[in-house]
Amino acid sequence: MPASFHQAYDPVAGSIALSAATASLPLVVLAAALLALRAAPWKAALAAAGTAAVLAWLVWRMPVAIVAAAATQGMAFGLWPISWVVLNAVFFYNLSVASGDFDVIRRSLGRLTADRRVQALLVAFGFGALIEGIAGFGAPVAISASMLAGLGFEPVTAAVLALVANTAPVAFGSLGIPVVTLGGLLAPILGRDVYATTRDLSAMVGRQLPLASLLVPAYLVVLLCGWRRMLEVLPAVLVAGFSFAAVQLAVSNLIGPELTDILASLASIAALALLLRRWRPAETWPRDEGLARPAAQRADPPRRVARAYFTYVILVAVVLLGQAAASAGLKEARWERALSLVFREPPVVPASTPYPLVFRLDALSASGTLVLAAAAVAFLVMTAFGMPRAAFLLTYRATLRQLRLPVLTIALILSIASVMNYSGMTSSMALALAATGVLFPFFSAFIGMLGVFLTGSDTSSNTLFGPLQATTARVSGLDPVLTAATNSSGGVMGKMISPQNLSVGAAGVGAVGREGEIFRRVVVHSLLLTAVVGLVAMLQSYLLPWMIPGR
Repeated sequence: MPASFHQAYDPVAGSIALSAATASLPLVVLAAALLALRAAPWKAALAAAGTAAVLAWLVWRMPVAIVAAAATQGMAFGLWPISWVVLNAVFFYNLSVASGDFDVIRRSLGRLTADRRVQALLVAFGFGALIEGIAGFGAPVAISASMLAGLGFEPVTAAVLALVANTAPVAFGSLGIPVVTLGGLLAPILGRDVYATTRDLSAMVGRQLPLASLLVPAYLVVLLCGWRRMLEVLPAVLVAGFSFAAVQLAVSNLIGPELTDILASLASIAALALLLRRWRPAETWPRDEGLARPAAQRADPPRRVARAYFTYVILVAVVLLGQAAASAGLKEARWERALSLVFREPPVVPASTPYPLVFRLDALSASGTLVLAAAAVAFLVMTAFGMPRAAFLLTYRATLRQLRLPVLTIALILSIASVMNYSGMTSSMALALAATGVLFPFFSAFIGMLGVFLTGSDTSSNTLFGPLQATTARVSGLDPVLTAATNSSGGVMGKMISPQNLSVGAAGVGAVGREGEIFRRVVVHSLLLTAVVGLVAMLQSYLLPWMIPGR
């Protein structure tokens, strides 16, 4: 058993500034590998993980055995429960594609209206959020952009709209995995239960992003055709935004992060569909009837459309039942391992405090297990209507192949974060950032945005910077839940300028090589929306502290 390790925060020449600069080297390596060398994400993450481990050992003087324990604990957390959720969420989506349900839903949305402004709300905002809630990881941009292009939108415009729309739902993407990941990382720092920490973070993010959910529908239509044309469809804009924001606020606070996007997007799509039964724009835009029209698509019988949407009703029902059983005290086999060899020191904490390395395996109540169960139930319905039984295993095998490298990347990113957290490198950076003082909540949003710009993932940004935000907040006398949540809320605004997402959007509309043009059209909007999140965080920190959970 290795000796205990007490963190030091100024190991480089006794200077916090130099130590913080040194601690940032794994992030610099990650950024350089991704942006300058254009390395594959898993290779960039591996290089950064190696850098973090070497620095923890040689500079922060962490024993090799504890470095290895921290690295493997991070990788294990990346595999379970994080990658387990992602794997089964993407499998559920792939199953809906294989069954034809996805195409039925796509056609049903396209037939609701010929007006491009309302189509943008239905496809980019509503349906894109639904795909984000289920699968995430680039799928919403690729799918909604290609759908818009198929409906006749100019390709680059379609990509821009898909990228801008893929903001408000991202923090709760892949069944809430960015928030779940953040909760697992913050709980040991705060000395709290993982479940309670995750619920508080979900509530906090849910009290920040609804403002963006209200703004983004109008933003999309203005980008498409200007303010005057947006005002012509103001009822649709308001219905899309308010229905999504209201459900997003309610579910994130009352249920948790897992179903927030799914229920909010379904509510927005349903509200728009109901509106279109009684209201239509006075003038369809654009007027050119020669453009491709969704009405020309094959019409599906109402029962087939209902069956396609019923797949997602099954998902919601199974996850809700599983969560209810878990909260009611369902007994299950649970394996937990804790290693308390690391001690955090002042000024990060008031007194020397154990910082246990903890890993817990709870197989039945894990969100990934619930999604897999929902997929199995949905598949029974699909087979009753002719889907081959072999499709279940074939689709799962294809999903495993599809995600093998993303899963490796997730595990390596979590390894970087774990080594940086337990060695004290994160705290060294936090002590330097504390110098921003009262303005730190505003800058929290931009730190999160930078993380997503670098990695293309709000989950990865929360992994890299969430603990940093929380530690800085504690040193600065701010609320760590607020700043950590702001990392996630601000991070979503970096999705539209992330090189990975730009490539996905361009590929989805057949505009490979025009990523620079797309970037120029979205970068200002990314900065403006991030600033809005930063201002909201400032207000919540100093003028509206009652909005912070637990206050």
